[in-house]
Amino acid sequence: MHIAIDLGQAIHALSDALDLVGVDEVFHGKRVGFMATQCGRALGLSELALEELFHAALLHDCGVSSTYVHRRLINELDWEDAERHCIKGGELLDRFPPLAHLAPIIRYHHTHWDALDALGVPESIARLSNLIYLADRVDALARPHYERDLLLARHTIREMVERLSGSYFAPELATLFLQVSENEAFWLSLEPRHLIRFIYERERECRPIPISFPELRQLALLFAQVVDAKSPYTMEHSLGVAQLARFLAEQAGLSGETCAKIEVAGLLHDLGKLQVPDEILEKHGALTPEERAMIQRHSFETYQILRGIAGLEDITLWAAYHHETPDGRGYPFHCRGTDLTIEMRIIAVADVFEALAQQRPYRKPLPPDEILDMLRVFVRDHRLDGAVVELAGRHLQEIWQIALAVSPIKPKPDLAPA
Repeated sequence: MHIAIDLGQAIHALSDALDLVGVDEVFHGKRVGFMATQCGRALGLSELALEELFHAALLHDCGVSSTYVHRRLINELDWEDAERHCIKGGELLDRFPPLAHLAPIIRYHHTHWDALDALGVPESIARLSNLIYLADRVDALARPHYERDLLLARHTIREMVERLSGSYFAPELATLFLQVSENEAFWLSLEPRHLIRFIYERERECRPIPISFPELRQLALLFAQVVDAKSPYTMEHSLGVAQLARFLAEQAGLSGETCAKIEVAGLLHDLGKLQVPDEILEKHGALTPEERAMIQRHSFETYQILRGIAGLEDITLWAAYHHETPDGRGYPFHCRGTDLTIEMRIIAVADVFEALAQQRPYRKPLPPDEILDMLRVFVRDHRLDGAVVELAGRHLQEIWQIALAVSPIKPKPDLAPA
């Protein structure tokens, strides 16, 4: 398949997705990237080393899907289980060869400096991990003061860095940070409108890193694992949608290339759901209008995340339109009729089928016949495509087995894409 994308653009997209876990606080990874890069430049790192440091900073929280965990990370300087997300993030990146070299940096980015040596971490890794840790904790300390009194609060923050030198942070890095952050411009650059310009300029400076379609599938699986880890009720939902969508596309006679691309779209369709607070996803009762509005943001966020990756234009639309309906009453764009391609309609049916086959806080998983009955009701209400639903009906037991294979309530094989 002749699709190649830029890994750098994909890293920025994943960073955008990870930042959504903060709900209203969506610049954490980017601020850490700015601060780490400024310090790295003062250290005299090469351009290649700076690029890798920047990418590691953008992805440092790839092990965080839960808003509860994110709140603790930005509201508390240190806590007992903080390292858990580092281990998870390191394992995720280690399974994707083009980013595996960043895995050790991510693995130790919450380990205190005075513990790194005893763990036998190589000095080159220890220094970069600790630099990201320093920037990460500075951002947590600064968070209450953004767009209010940051210039006044910077003195207290810098004093805290100095006090933690030698324990939390390498003395050399703490001293370097105090030098770099002495001027007001450093702190003002952390404001969103200035930070966005820095990110844009940094993205332009980074060299293109093309990856192949098989690598894209692997990266999409990584994205999906981050999303699906958000709640035990959605565990492996994206993987299930991807498998079901591909199967239905094959049965519909679509080309091999289209079937492969629709699988990737299925893996990526719920990226925007990282912004939905845990308590909404796991709520047992009916959603309030405000909570439903939060849910309805997610497919637009998926669109915004993916549209920055050149070469993924059709996959982006297929993924983002999975809540559009034939009658135009879906969201977020209110597309209808012929605006909805067969790929979009297939993903929409796969999404509903997989959701109904999974357990939710408010109901048990449904058996296949009940799922098909509900899908047909959705067709009568003009919420799903009738031809795709009938295609699913003709292969009901097969798609039910696919849904069971990735359901968290059943033993499951490893269904990672080849």
